[in-house]
Amino acid sequence: MQSAGNELPNNTRIHPPGFYIIGLNSMPHTNIYVIFLSVLYMFTIICNVFLISIIFNERRLHIPKFMAVGNLAVVDLVLSSSLVPSMIKAYLFLDNFVPFKWCLLQMYTYYAFLSLESMSLCVLAYDRMIAICFPLRQETLNTNTKMAYIIGGIWCFAIGVVIYGPTSITYLSFCGSVKVNSYFCDYAPVFRLACSDNSQQWIFATSLSILLMFLPFSFIFLTYTCILICVFRMKSIQNRYKALATCSEHLILVALFFIPVSIVFNLGFFGIVINPNVRAVVLSITSCLTPCVNPILYSLKTKEIRIRVYVLFIQRLSVHPLPK
Repeated sequence: MQSAGNELPNNTRIHPPGFYIIGLNSMPHTNIYVIFLSVLYMFTIICNVFLISIIFNERRLHIPKFMAVGNLAVVDLVLSSSLVPSMIKAYLFLDNFVPFKWCLLQMYTYYAFLSLESMSLCVLAYDRMIAICFPLRQETLNTNTKMAYIIGGIWCFAIGVVIYGPTSITYLSFCGSVKVNSYFCDYAPVFRLACSDNSQQWIFATSLSILLMFLPFSFIFLTYTCILICVFRMKSIQNRYKALATCSEHLILVALFFIPVSIVFNLGFFGIVINPNVRAVVLSITSCLTPCVNPILYSLKTKEIRIRVYVLFIQRLSVHPLPK
């Protein structure tokens, strides 16, 4: 693939002081959109911090299932925090300039935790499969130690794989425009600005999309295939309903996360041009809505969490009763 502009000698690299993020400039009703994302971000912080504190302090929740839930809450916090504060700053203070090194840091943080989001949903799918398909062996197949190894493994994998992306940007030269047509320091819009050969970055972007989107979705699809086979082998209709009901929240989250991201990346992969505003809205909402919905839809609707919230509420009332 030929790079944009004239190529420079391999030993010459030109790095700008920073980039201007202009994705929000052309978007209609920017003020309403930023306010909407700010509200989502506020609820994301409150709900996920509350959830993490409950799981951490309640010893009865120190089991593999809630280790996975707590991990997802941590990932949600960092993922949303890598995007929304910078968007609020750009809108409120009319300052859309991001220094070069800060741009690479935001790029790395976003894609590392976007990858962790997809793999954390895989971990939850694995937990559901073990619970439904192997109920009698669940305590031996899915222990706290094994879950800790799995969570540690996906963190090391995501952090190690994604680091090549921002690092590869430092090997490019930028001798033209420094206006990034996105809502943050997005990898593809940044390396497209380079006037040196960016074919390696194109290959990495395509490979990362397949590795961290298609493979996790395929894994989740296979786990639910196993779950459906086991469910339909159950003789009791009531047991079938109970088993499937435990998966409903997770399936909604999978749809919220994977469907918009898959559509955007697949259209780009096949060379179909997407309106930059549409791409920005779809990806930013996916990155902000899923972390907000996660603790509410999946975690706070879980029986164990509801009981703990109720106990805390009763204890609070007993210490500070409402005035008559």
